[in-house]
Amino acid sequence: MGGERQRGEGRASGKLILLGEHAVVYGVPALAVGISRGLEARAWRVAARAERSAAPDARPGLDVIGRHTSEDATLAAAYAALLAAGEPVAGDDLAVRVHGDLTPGVGLGFSAAAAVAIARAVESLVHGGAAVPAVQARAMAWERVFHGNPSGVDTAAALLGGCIRYTRAEGPRPFDPPACFELCVGFTGTAASTAAMVARVAELRNAEPARFEAELAEVGGLVAQAIAALERSELARLGALLDRNQGLLAGWGVSTDAIDVLCRTARAAGALGAKLSGSGGGGVVVALVGPGGDDGRAATRVLEAWRRLGFGGFRTAVGAGVAEAKE
Repeated sequence: MGGERQRGEGRASGKLILLGEHAVVYGVPALAVGISRGLEARAWRVAARAERSAAPDARPGLDVIGRHTSEDATLAAAYAALLAAGEPVAGDDLAVRVHGDLTPGVGLGFSAAAAVAIARAVESLVHGGAAVPAVQARAMAWERVFHGNPSGVDTAAALLGGCIRYTRAEGPRPFDPPACFELCVGFTGTAASTAAMVARVAELRNAEPARFEAELAEVGGLVAQAIAALERSELARLGALLDRNQGLLAGWGVSTDAIDVLCRTARAAGALGAKLSGSGGGGVVVALVGPGGDDGRAATRVLEAWRRLGFGGFRTAVGAGVAEAKE
């Protein structure tokens, strides 16, 4: 690694889970994708006169991150854990600012994206580069403050982008589908409570262990089939798998009326499949609208159908060389 710089920068992707949320907590694979919406971080030493003049409102610590400030006690603890992980970094004269277009609290991996972006900025500032193991260690230290025992899938998607098969035992396994595909993301309008939804699924597991274990095994099979479908560009098959996973999640009690409406509306507008993405209980729905390259017509139909019902959303294409489109 090189010497310390005056300023470090880092970026990280938001994420969507296509299949396997909740099940991944119990060792089952999940299929996740990094999206081009994300967060960017900038880190600098406020003791330097030039840096103070460049950012006169800067102060040591975490300056701005979405709707939070450094006065947030949990955020401050997560930031301290990030700086202390691996090779500790002194934060007395370190300022960090985060910005981007990723909505917090809805299942798009805001916390993990912030962690990875900040870790990359800090590593770049202090060491002149951002090695993946160091960034991952810092990001996971941050995530443990917020989530206790995170699965790691959000961090992997934020760090690597693209398509990822993830298990807690094996970590991320990136793979590249042969063609891009397009997704619509719809907002339910309510925040997702990850802790509450994880607890609800745990209650079901304790109450009906045989049923739950059978359905966990089914989710693992859905993920394997979904990866095979992507590798063969069989998007209609992938859509059917999304629908089945949504049915299982609804049976686990983590769907809501708004999620159900968004899913039904997307399918009626031509989506190949739709499901919640993330913890459920609110947050977002992801709808598979087909291959990339159709000028966004399928996505436009889904987004317009959602908008007529009062739901916002955006579209994103997954695949090499594809930029995100927004509506």
